[in-house]
Amino acid sequence: MKKVPVNTTNTSRIKPPPSQQAVTLERVAKAAGVSPSTVSRILNGTAVVSEFKKSAVEAAIAKLGFVPNPVARGLAGGRTFSIGVITQAIDSPFYGMALSGIEQELDRVGYSALYVSGDWNAKEEAKCIDMLRSRRVDGIIVLTGRLTDRALKECAKSVPVVVTGRSLKGTGLYSLNSDNFEGGRLATRHLIDLGHRRIVFIRGVENHPDANERLRGYRSALESAGLEFDPALVVPGDFREASGLNAVNQLLAQGTAFTAVFAANDQMAFGAALGLYRHGLRVPDDVSLVGFDDLPVSTYTLPPLSSVHESAYELGCLAAISILQLIDGVVPSGQVPAPRLVVRESSQRPKTGIDS
Repeated sequence: MKKVPVNTTNTSRIKPPPSQQAVTLERVAKAAGVSPSTVSRILNGTAVVSEFKKSAVEAAIAKLGFVPNPVARGLAGGRTFSIGVITQAIDSPFYGMALSGIEQELDRVGYSALYVSGDWNAKEEAKCIDMLRSRRVDGIIVLTGRLTDRALKECAKSVPVVVTGRSLKGTGLYSLNSDNFEGGRLATRHLIDLGHRRIVFIRGVENHPDANERLRGYRSALESAGLEFDPALVVPGDFREASGLNAVNQLLAQGTAFTAVFAANDQMAFGAALGLYRHGLRVPDDVSLVGFDDLPVSTYTLPPLSSVHESAYELGCLAAISILQLIDGVVPSGQVPAPRLVVRESSQRPKTGIDS
């Protein structure tokens, strides 16, 4: 048998062709004409460089197909490049939009999000905090929730925290609070200006800060208009559609007179509209309806829903930007835009003689 010659050359020293070589940060830097540290800082979102250099790096990354290694980046800088996000209901349209905003901003700088749900329960939220800290996340975003201010301040001593729906200050802590009082006042004032006097308010989760502030705005608008507050017109809800439906059913079963409904969020307004429909009442001919949040779907309901605009997506973007700034030692300055009322076809003047 003829022996096949064995190649004794040390193949470990033979370099693969450039197209097969691993794309490293150094190769990106060489192609862009900058230092590796500049590339690293651009990827981390911490570089202050000219648009020319930034564009050159982005072009080199695209051309070479460079994919940052988060593990290596974490070992080098002591970070995991992950952010914990505590939401309350992952299936909520409002929180879903907020999560999309968070994801976009984090993805832009190579961070990833770890989502957990607190389900409006302080004990569950505390468990979420412990779990996220055990995962060594670089920061935590808390979307409203029921954790005490003290608990949030204590957590911020060991990991940066951004919380929404609060007005809170502390080391390593930043809060983003919407003006829910003004939003509640705007919605109620709109219905009063149309001529409504018997206005139902469907509130959200009991003792929830957003729900409480919207109720306070509702009462303030009534007081400013010289209208007496009637506790019978305030019914409980939980921010979900079924609670809006149940609220209307309860009011009509009790024979409560009203010509308008202000729901503390759009989801409950959708449920209220269904309840009115099932009882043969038309929106807005028989009952005007106003929601809160101005979800995208509110434009396409029948009739389109009047609502207080509060961009959950923008809130998520602001929360993500703020947590990244805290991580980098920068004091955040982002503020939630003031609420504004978007008037659509679900609200109009009451019929003559109905309101009393």
